[in-house]
Amino acid sequence: MRILLIAVVLAAGIAIGAAAPAVTGLVRTTLATAGLPPSLFTFAAGPEAGTPAAGGGPAEPDGHDHGKPAAKAGDGHGEHAHSEAEGEEGHIKMTAEQVRNQDIALTKAEGGILSRHILVPGTVTPDTDRIARVPARVVGTVAEMRKRLGDAVRKGEVVAVLDSREVADAKSEYLTASVKAELEKTNFDRQQALWDKRISAESAFLNAKAAYSEASLRQDLARQKLSALGLNAAEVAKSAKQDETTPNTSTLRQYELRSPLSGRIVERKVDVGTAVGKEGDPADLYTVADLSTVWIELSVPTSELAKVKEGADVTVTPSQEGGERHERGKVIFVSPLLNADTRAARVVVTLPNKDMAWRPGTYVTAEVEIAQDKVGVRIPKAALQTVEGKRVVFVRTEEGFEKREVELGRSDDDAFEVVSGLKPGEDIAVANSFLLKAELGKSEADHEH
Repeated sequence: MRILLIAVVLAAGIAIGAAAPAVTGLVRTTLATAGLPPSLFTFAAGPEAGTPAAGGGPAEPDGHDHGKPAAKAGDGHGEHAHSEAEGEEGHIKMTAEQVRNQDIALTKAEGGILSRHILVPGTVTPDTDRIARVPARVVGTVAEMRKRLGDAVRKGEVVAVLDSREVADAKSEYLTASVKAELEKTNFDRQQALWDKRISAESAFLNAKAAYSEASLRQDLARQKLSALGLNAAEVAKSAKQDETTPNTSTLRQYELRSPLSGRIVERKVDVGTAVGKEGDPADLYTVADLSTVWIELSVPTSELAKVKEGADVTVTPSQEGGERHERGKVIFVSPLLNADTRAARVVVTLPNKDMAWRPGTYVTAEVEIAQDKVGVRIPKAALQTVEGKRVVFVRTEEGFEKREVELGRSDDDAFEVVSGLKPGEDIAVANSFLLKAELGKSEADHEH
């Protein structure tokens, strides 16, 4: 009878434990009073009573499972967080003060001109319109050399003095003719006055007139001879009067040579005492050059010659200095003839040389403009960055900057044409745009974590 009662109680306990885990404590007490082992009520309690469930933690007294896994990425909350991250991608928040502090310079995307160029070698030469020689125009001997090599001279300044018998003869002839003409004029004026009063004979008047005409003609011929020698008749007459007061310092044989232009003495060819003017003698005393402007002689290949036009801009850099210095000039001449040996054409560029740094004979590299292309949107190369293999610019927005992928077209040394991705008038970062690229990478890394 007792065994039957235990069996009934056991069956009832199992059923109640399965149906209501909350009363498992009463069942345990009853089974323990009946003398049953603890393993039975452990079985009766099941996993909900105390055994950890698979994949979860132990049950808490309040009946909630705090070891439950977090919501999956596909549930409603996870999808909302992802969409927010996507909304911030490619954007950098930055205040105007931060932009100034990081020296991020801005410029507007605008239309402009792209210039295409070719590179050709060249040589610096003197401008032939600004180089002149000081010739020995008369036969004589060098008495003075007033300028040294490298000295600066002004146009018309005396640079040398010759001692010349030829000059002395020409001056003497003119002075004699001048005195003769003056005397004949006085006689003619007197005879004309007498003839007007019918005091003298007509023949005397006519003879005086003929003599005066002949003297005037000789004076004119002597003046022209002086002019052919480069002498001024008025100055010769003035010097003769001065010589009358200082006979020991006669200037009759002196012939002054003057500089034909302003510049520097680049060649000195004779010394004091050198005979000049005769066949076989030195023809020049000095070479004067104005190097404030020089020429660049370029040798352009035939294949590129048709692209080079007179008036084109040229940027010149020294070959030896690695391009540290540069100067801008213009093409002034394109030869229609080709060099038979090199099959290249002569192209001349005029170049400013105010500081005299471009020395004739120097080898240079010239960048010659061959075309100008007008484009709708032109941006500096400094504005471009590469992100994930794509060319981008950073466009200024109200909150900071936006990464903008652009499609590029033609280019020159300084800028690119933007075919798509950017509109004229938009502000873009130029200087220090790499800081924005670094900030963008940092923001995207934070979103991934």
